[in-house]
Amino acid sequence: MDLDSTYLRTAPDPQHAIDLFKGEWSSQLPPLPASQPGQAGRVVSSGTTPLFADPRIDWAADRLGEWGFPLAGRRILELGPLEAGHTAMLCQKGAAEVVAIEANKRSYLKCLVVKELYQLNQARFLLGESIEYLRETKEVFDVGIASGILYHMANPVELLALLAQRCRAVFLWTVFYDPAFYERFPEKKATFSPPEPVNFGGFQHQVHRHHYGEALDWNGFCGGAQPYCHWLERDDILGALAHFGLKRQAYFTTENVHATALQAVAMREEPRT
Repeated sequence: MDLDSTYLRTAPDPQHAIDLFKGEWSSQLPPLPASQPGQAGRVVSSGTTPLFADPRIDWAADRLGEWGFPLAGRRILELGPLEAGHTAMLCQKGAAEVVAIEANKRSYLKCLVVKELYQLNQARFLLGESIEYLRETKEVFDVGIASGILYHMANPVELLALLAQRCRAVFLWTVFYDPAFYERFPEKKATFSPPEPVNFGGFQHQVHRHHYGEALDWNGFCGGAQPYCHWLERDDILGALAHFGLKRQAYFTTENVHATALQAVAMREEPRT
């Protein structure tokens, strides 16, 4: 046994836990809270993406609040928490409980590190696949959060159908296959196969197979469990949500150098409060 690589020889320090995944963090962790004795306000070394202060979650909370369905006091299902940044925001907004499902083993362990360091007492992290969880569970949630997960699915419409079955409202952020974008940037189309027609649950749509390629070689890879995934087009995403009962919708699209993204909230027209 290599004792030097197995045991620490210094006093406990929050950075030790973070450094278990050194070089793998995507998120910029916020300053440590007052619950860490003698460490309150300390800035730790992690990633660079500000997922613990993500305006997408603020936008979703605002839209649902405008519809009379605030996040405070709600039971929330979060798919693909990654490193618990959105989980922390949901807890800060007063969620009664957040059940977060993570399939990536290393991401799951990072979520547990964050839960301990930031005292996310309303959160419960479960290690497993989101689709399989939704297929098996009988639980009902007020809100489903699916940010950065739909485009990693082999059957994305099934995920939307299951979310609509188990949640009264859904927040969704995803990149999608945008034909206009790929007309302008044809070189970015190389990772996609030709579209395939699919029918799931009576909803006819088409999928575009995307291959991960070299991204699979990174320890911090946070995509799906298959070497490929299927992307939907925007109208099929919104159409599927409506088809499975989430007909009240607010959304907009944005474009970056990689793809076009959809940000949306959808809910049943008369949810229980």
